[in-house]
Amino acid sequence: MARPKTVQTPGGAPGGPVRTGSMGMGRLESFYAPWTRGRPPARSLWNLTTFHLRMVLNDSVIIHPPGFYIIGFETFPHISVYMIFLAFVYVFTLVFNILLMYIIARDHCLHTPKFLAVVNLAVIDVILNTTTIPSMIKTFVFKDNFVPFNLCLLQMYVYYSFSSLESYALAILAYDRLIAICFPLHQKSINTMRSMSCIVGMTWVYSLGRVAYSTVIMTQLSFCNSVRVFSYFCDYAPVFRLACNDYTLQWSVASTSSMVNLLTPFTFIVLSYASILTTVSRMKSVSSSIKAFSTCIEHLVLVAVFYIPTFSIFLVGLYVRSIDPDQRVMSLSLASCIPPCINPIVYSWKTKEIKTRALSLVQRMKTRP
Repeated sequence: MARPKTVQTPGGAPGGPVRTGSMGMGRLESFYAPWTRGRPPARSLWNLTTFHLRMVLNDSVIIHPPGFYIIGFETFPHISVYMIFLAFVYVFTLVFNILLMYIIARDHCLHTPKFLAVVNLAVIDVILNTTTIPSMIKTFVFKDNFVPFNLCLLQMYVYYSFSSLESYALAILAYDRLIAICFPLHQKSINTMRSMSCIVGMTWVYSLGRVAYSTVIMTQLSFCNSVRVFSYFCDYAPVFRLACNDYTLQWSVASTSSMVNLLTPFTFIVLSYASILTTVSRMKSVSSSIKAFSTCIEHLVLVAVFYIPTFSIFLVGLYVRSIDPDQRVMSLSLASCIPPCINPIVYSWKTKEIKTRALSLVQRMKTRP
């Protein structure tokens, strides 16, 4: 079967130049001559191109637009205030996560499997918020809402890769607690730096590879209708729904990936804490039980901050049909941007080792001349 041709649609305002894969400008003009006779001059070549390609060449030509326009928060009255809030969230995300990584890197006593998992989460948090918040400020504060096609795919790829990694990073931290509490005598032989590095590495390879496939298949879609994406970034589902050819594959991949990457880590976390609670309840000393379970508090907070908003939005979207689009976009953006900001704060204040090193670092900085 012949491979479909890829056509790059006009780059700019109506009437601008048309860049095509193998169809020259002369062929296009002669091709559309019967449709241009008697039409008003304001009718752009772009409209004629997409109209005819939809009607005649839908199975043999793939149309890629120059880019997309992000149009979330159309009716939200206080968007500037919300963007200022997100700017502070981004600054906090950078400062606290980088500080957390610095403290762990400087102190060799913290070079343990647990804190390798913490650093993994911190790296993911920084990249995740860097993917969305600066582009949101550019879009909604500076009113520059155009995103080039390839850059849109790149943002989509990075965002979903690291959203997936965030979920698996929380599962890795649950694994660390499971081994520490349920198998204390074998902890050093089971949960080593090498084994933790392998687990972290496998989640990265899996997530980056799987989302690469999801992103590549987006190039099989033809966008000959609207290029207006109602979201706060180049979101996967809002983009593929703009396609004028069949997007069943993209929908199936998105649905399956979302369920697997949310439910698999969450199920593992639930089972881990069921085992932990069983082990703790069998401890003879109440103080030992409390001390063991208290080491899980910071992780449980992170799990709640990440999963409760995500599942809530999913359930509301499933059962409440009349939800306001702007409220949905805001809820999704908050659920995405807030956890990376809260994670390092929780670990800094709830983890004794981090808190002690952070306070000693502050003291050293104060005593310097």
